[in-house]
Amino acid sequence: MNDEFAVTELWPVLAYDEMAPTVDHLHRLSQIAGKYTLDQPFEPFWSNVPLVVTPRGFGTRTLRAGDVLFDVEYAVLDDRVDVTASTGRVTLPLAAGSVADFYARFVRAVAPLKIAAPRTTLESEIPGSFHLDTDSQPRPYDAAAARRMWAAFAGAAGALNAWQSSYRGPRLHPGIMWGGFDLYAARYSGRSIAPPSGRPVFQQNGMNGETVAVGMSFGDPNFRAAYFFAYVAPSLAGIESADFAVEGAAYDTAAGLVRLPWENVRAGGDPLGTVLRFADAVYAVAVKLGGWPSDWVVSRHDGWYASRHLIP
Repeated sequence: MNDEFAVTELWPVLAYDEMAPTVDHLHRLSQIAGKYTLDQPFEPFWSNVPLVVTPRGFGTRTLRAGDVLFDVEYAVLDDRVDVTASTGRVTLPLAAGSVADFYARFVRAVAPLKIAAPRTTLESEIPGSFHLDTDSQPRPYDAAAARRMWAAFAGAAGALNAWQSSYRGPRLHPGIMWGGFDLYAARYSGRSIAPPSGRPVFQQNGMNGETVAVGMSFGDPNFRAAYFFAYVAPSLAGIESADFAVEGAAYDTAAGLVRLPWENVRAGGDPLGTVLRFADAVYAVAVKLGGWPSDWVVSRHDGWYASRHLIP
């Protein structure tokens, strides 16, 4: 275990060019664990698929493979991947190298635990992607960048947890969608909609109900900066001119997203409060323009307060 890294800042500077190679590497590796979530019983909106932010990295919830219970954690603060199962434990180092080499070592390591290889090796939702077992391109691993990545996920997840805590309706707690490798939280109205035609089945299963979503991305070649994003599905007439309460937050018509640059969140000195203002404003727009229920949002309290008072 690496005890040299003490987290003091959950909202670090995220320089895209410096972060991108390591984020891309971990994105691809995360799909190894992600594939196992698809072996579990299907939940609407893929609610059981996201990876969770952990105290040392990110990983799956408890999974089942027959009679074997297990989880997979990418413990980036320790530069390793831990597989903990009812049949034993194994650890693999995180380091520079190819995805194919890591995948081969992973499959060999979990076999004695009675965990089969993932049922598919496709690197999903990555333009020009490979298969996990044939992606032989050497890829870098910068431990400092990996730690900043975790710190950003941890800070953002805390803010989105606070946002979701006040919603009375069905909701998805913050998690990492390993296909796009973004952190994501969603609220649902319970009203069904026809999913967009021509989309892959997995997207249709995630888009068949009214949704207000807020999340965080490390950026991509077309938008080379980290940012928070939000969307309302189906899209609302007039959303492009709505007020999203935070300087720098604006609707990107081409992307169909509201974007709020990461640096704007850091700039005010209260990133958690800034994210809450942004996310609350997005939901308020859904109420105003889309008829979402305003009475499904209650005041935020900690658990000790709630244990002593009736929460309306």
